[in-house]
Amino acid sequence: MEMFYTDADLYGAVMQKRRILAVFYAVTAVCLAAFIWLIVYYVGLPYEDPNQDWTMALACIDVGLYVIFCFIYMGICFKRSHAYCKMLMTISEGLKEYAKLPFLGIDDWTTRDGVDVNVALFAAKNIKRDEEMVRQIYVDGEKDFPAFTVGKYARLITNGNLLIGYELTDELKEEEREAPVSPAKEG
Repeated sequence: MEMFYTDADLYGAVMQKRRILAVFYAVTAVCLAAFIWLIVYYVGLPYEDPNQDWTMALACIDVGLYVIFCFIYMGICFKRSHAYCKMLMTISEGLKEYAKLPFLGIDDWTTRDGVDVNVALFAAKNIKRDEEMVRQIYVDGEKDFPAFTVGKYARLITNGNLLIGYELTDELKEEEREAPVSPAKEG
């Protein structure tokens, strides 16, 4: 059984999140220090000094650039890293489901809980009705896609339709098994 995630993955994701937060806190400290210095400089200027205008302009530019940085950096970098850490924590604590399903194909990329994933399609039997449904299993976009073969079964370990581990089998789906060839009768 090949497992997708290890404890090192969670540790690496948490350390990346901490580095992102460290950069954010460093930029926040620099911008705050610059803003405080500009305000102190402004307050120390004499009345009607010509330097008041550019001092206030620099303070406004400092705050504006900081707000833009916050939206971009925290909205993209931190949000994605936080979602990935949250997904890995859920995997380590969550309920695992085991299944043996035939592979049908690959669907487009999608985002699930803020994490980019590939979508693998598997056939699953409906318990209430005697029909086949298509089940979407999400494969982490950061990992290599497994070498699933269309029509062959795979043993899967999932957590909320997110693939955690798999094992490939040689067993074919019933519809794709060839009927035995009967020898031609001579007549």
